[in-house]
Amino acid sequence: MAPSLRHRLFVLRELVDDLAFRAPARLAVTVFACVVALFAMLLTVPVATADGEGARFVDALFTAVSAVCVTGLVVQDTATYWSLYGQIVILTGIKVGGFGIMTIASLLGMIVSRKLGLTQKLLTASETKTNRLGDVGSLVRVIIITATTIELSIALLLFPRFLVIDGHVGRAAWHSLFYGISAFNNAGFVPTAEGLTPHVGDWTLVLPIALGVFIGALGFPVILNIQRALPRPGQRWHRWTQRLSLHSKLTIVTSGVLFLVGALSLLVLEWANPATFGPLSFGDKLLAAVFAGIMPRSGGFNTVDVGAMSQSSWLIQDALMFVGGGSASTAGGIKVTTLAVMLLAIAAEARGDRDIDAFGRRIPRDVLRLSIAVVFTGATIVLVSCVALLELTDHSLSRVLFEVLSAFATVGLSTGITHDLPDAAKFWLSALMFVGRTGAVTVVAVLALRDRRRIVRFPEERPIIG
Repeated sequence: MAPSLRHRLFVLRELVDDLAFRAPARLAVTVFACVVALFAMLLTVPVATADGEGARFVDALFTAVSAVCVTGLVVQDTATYWSLYGQIVILTGIKVGGFGIMTIASLLGMIVSRKLGLTQKLLTASETKTNRLGDVGSLVRVIIITATTIELSIALLLFPRFLVIDGHVGRAAWHSLFYGISAFNNAGFVPTAEGLTPHVGDWTLVLPIALGVFIGALGFPVILNIQRALPRPGQRWHRWTQRLSLHSKLTIVTSGVLFLVGALSLLVLEWANPATFGPLSFGDKLLAAVFAGIMPRSGGFNTVDVGAMSQSSWLIQDALMFVGGGSASTAGGIKVTTLAVMLLAIAAEARGDRDIDAFGRRIPRDVLRLSIAVVFTGATIVLVSCVALLELTDHSLSRVLFEVLSAFATVGLSTGITHDLPDAAKFWLSALMFVGRTGAVTVVAVLALRDRRRIVRFPEERPIIG
């Protein structure tokens, strides 16, 4: 390596380290914004569209943000508007964005310095929720290998069915790979013009995608913890769950409960709807309910027309979207562990307990304060965005709320209004998707770093609550 190039890389590394030390949240957002800008430029070139005329900047930016933030909201049909080059750019954006903000920053640090510095390790540790900084370098590699393995496994499960449907090996392989990556990363982008609605009862196609979305929404800490907790040859199975962390247990249990509540609620509410579940057989209704119960967690795929669902079903999905998936996952929302801590705090208060306990562990009070901050911040962002879109469009509150929550929680479901939004609303939703993907992590990072130890404390007095 030439001395001048080595010196430039050294200066760049020092700048990154300095920014990471002084403002880690700013570094994370800056890195993610640069990645979005890069993919937006790649989508503006004429070769990116099927007609060769090129996309408008607002459409390219919206699509780039939606891909990198693994959302799935689209203003132009992915299968027909974008060329193969454009679809490859979108899929690459999904793959890059799925790794997370801090992991991207760490990968850039590895490229620059061939190793991870302390600041990059701290950044990645906050994203991946690992407590051992020495494991961060290998953890990044494990995340890449694990994610790619799961994506390819989903693609292999889908390939035989797509081969039967299409009959062309190349297209079947491409569609399988696209769906595999999009599913695990909870992106919601579809490379087929008809989407998944014609295959509402096709369990060989629907179940692998649903499984990929559910696994991706658990989060890398849970996936890796399960891998480490599984018994080795000769070990007994009946105690392997005891090796799971509290975070993993809370994520798995809460995710399971939310899935059951969502699936059963939508099954009951849409059972007789002639535009959704009504014409389906009993088995197809169950499969459609299972699929619809998983997707609001941040998946974004649909096998029935979401716009034709009842407003009661929209409200159920609104609540599921706001919660989202697991921490350090490809899902958005306030995260399931945040909801779990809030519910556990309410239960402890109802019982009169001083401590918040779960699975034989005590949850610190500062975790509850952090959860309250995340919920309030998310609710405020949703409220402001709803007011803005109501002023920018003529759509009803129910549709606007659904669209806003879908963008904020990086879900990708829509009642059908995305294509017709004015440019100002598209820019607003682009910013909302970006905030939804980066905001929770940066807010938590900033608040966690501002933990102060005060020498002088004021006298305690209780205000009246309720």
